Amino acid sequence: MAKGFDCATALTSSTIQPFATQGFKFVGRYLADAGSWKRLSPNEVKIISAAGLYIVSFFERSSDRVKEGALAGTEDGKLALQYAKEVGQIAGSAIYAAVDYDAPSRDFNAIEAYMRAFDKEIDGYELGIYGSYSVVKAMYERGVATKLMQTYAWSRGQKFAPIGIYQYQNDIIVNQIGIDLDESNGDAGGWKLGMAVAKNGFSLDDRVTDYILDVLGDYWKHMEGNKDVQEYTHQVSNSLRRAVGRPEE
Repeated sequence: MAKGFDCATALTSSTIQPFATQGFKFVGRYLADAGSWKRLSPNEVKIISAAGLYIVSFFERSSDRVKEGALAGTEDGKLALQYAKEVGQIAGSAIYAAVDYDAPSRDFNAIEAYMRAFDKEIDGYELGIYGSYSVVKAMYERGVATKLMQTYAWSRGQKFAPIGIYQYQNDIIVNQIGIDLDESNGDAGGWKLGMAVAKNGFSLDDRVTDYILDVLGDYWKHMEGNKDVQEYTHQVSNSLRRAVGRPEE
């Protein structure tokens, strides 16, 4: 699993470097209006990309905005698309719409309507959903999205197997910045400047990709002691990840 974090604080060259040194592979940041203190900026995108981390894009106007349904989803999706283009987000990557509260099942119909309307507006990007176990499970089973980020909060100890990102600790200080800690399976729709996302329509079923990567991973372990072969196997694995739009590891 790839190690990551998310934060509301804008990152600079000096604040991102310790995370890169410590092996963090991605960071979740917010698509927002230019006046927002938590906004991901075009310059920050350059800084994060130069440090070698991938960006996972979040969109959240308020914690329970999704309860307002389709009209809100349409409005927010248009804004998310605008902000994504402003920062140069790579086409084909994901935008995660947040369900940032302990949503009861009675809200799920409104949440679904919001997400489907949001998805229609983010042309060129894939819908991702952030929320609790019950939220991401319900939206997955309703066919709303497959890019899922689950928070441990409100999840009551349950973890949904198909998720791409798991947020397992909130509100801690690392490298003098308030962050949440995350882990990813490498198929979460992250992006950075210069990456390739499914060029020329090339794609593989996720299960096929996972199988190939597992085989390569097993081979890498089997070749312990032969660093040249291990390095080549690692390069081949990352070439496959780039081809299908996954972040390198």
